[in-house]
Amino acid sequence: MATERLNSILSHISPAKNGLAAITQKNPDDIVITLAIRTPLTKAKKGGFKDTPLDGLVFKLLQQVINKSKLDPQLVEDICLGNVSDAKAAYYVRAAMLGAGFPNTTAGSSVNRFCSSGLKAVQDIANQISMGNIEIGLAMGAESMTAGGDRLERPFFDEILRNQEACDCMQPMGQTSENVGKDFNITREQQDRYATESYRRAEEAQKAGWFDEEIVPINVRVKDPKTGEEKTVTLTKDEGPRYGTTYEALSKIRPAFLPHGDRSHGGNSSQVTDGAAAVLLMKRSRAEELGQPILGKYVAATVAGLAPRIMGIGPSIAIPKLLTKLNIGIDDIDVIELNEAFASMAVYCINELKLPHEKVNVRGGAIALGHPLGCTGARQIVTGLAECRRQKKKILLTSMCIGTGQGMAGLIVNEQV
Repeated sequence: MATERLNSILSHISPAKNGLAAITQKNPDDIVITLAIRTPLTKAKKGGFKDTPLDGLVFKLLQQVINKSKLDPQLVEDICLGNVSDAKAAYYVRAAMLGAGFPNTTAGSSVNRFCSSGLKAVQDIANQISMGNIEIGLAMGAESMTAGGDRLERPFFDEILRNQEACDCMQPMGQTSENVGKDFNITREQQDRYATESYRRAEEAQKAGWFDEEIVPINVRVKDPKTGEEKTVTLTKDEGPRYGTTYEALSKIRPAFLPHGDRSHGGNSSQVTDGAAAVLLMKRSRAEELGQPILGKYVAATVAGLAPRIMGIGPSIAIPKLLTKLNIGIDDIDVIELNEAFASMAVYCINELKLPHEKVNVRGGAIALGHPLGCTGARQIVTGLAECRRQKKKILLTSMCIGTGQGMAGLIVNEQV
């Protein structure tokens, strides 16, 4: 401990010139991840969580957080839930945490930055710890898409609509995918071939058991839609992977977003899914004091804006911004978790940023696994850290596109190499 504190002081006196060296250096005040788990991802409206509402999802995962971390719940000062579709999410997380065994002295809140809400929750908890407002916090992302999406119920105020970009914020996500395809000539074939590879990677990962360490089993009650009979089941696997998916099969699927375009469809777009993820954070010194395992180090996250009509390419703006701030380059990154909201945006970002595809979504992405909106930003950290451990790699980059034209990116260092 004394040696690390001395190193911390020396690093301030003579800061590392190399960005990568500075990022991987260990200091007592580092914000570290001591637990990163998720539920299985299930098909909305017909999968394993179809009869489990948002508060139930959060409650079930919080029980597993207590069980897996072996940490006294009294020590957790705040829980932040990333969620998109439910305005009552703050109520649900507060009640769920109390029901799961956290004391009333643990605070709770919800945050919504569209698809990056889970990553935003991680950023918020990390920032609170860094500023000394709390010592230990839990970031979550959860979405019950069975309960509904986030579609606007009315147009914006008429004076707002005089601005074209403000008006573009009303475009459905599928339309923005078609905009990306047309504006940047991302062909239907490119999108279908990308999606085929996402399914192949998810199938390989699931068959090899790579998801087993990141997924915690969840017991739920499921009702038979025909008979009404209820039974208890234990969910352990993602339901999204479609084994044996081929390019030929995807190429025959009808476009989903006519008349806006004919390149995006159900097979090359993210699946509508239920699920939750959780990331436990504290300072390195506190983790060592408590004997908590240090899985990774949270380094930074940033957000960037762009034209709403091409919102899907947000990572192509956010990733360079983050890497520039940290003084590192793409070549320094070992594993990349890129949100596959649509194949169009994933193909664009890989091409534009020259991302090595073999590093991107090694276990498949949202096209094959599903995209519970508020969950995915946190789920990427859980999945990415697990993949870093499997490969014995160090630097994890996660990035999300965000509805209404934004992108978010975060950087994590794997410490279990």
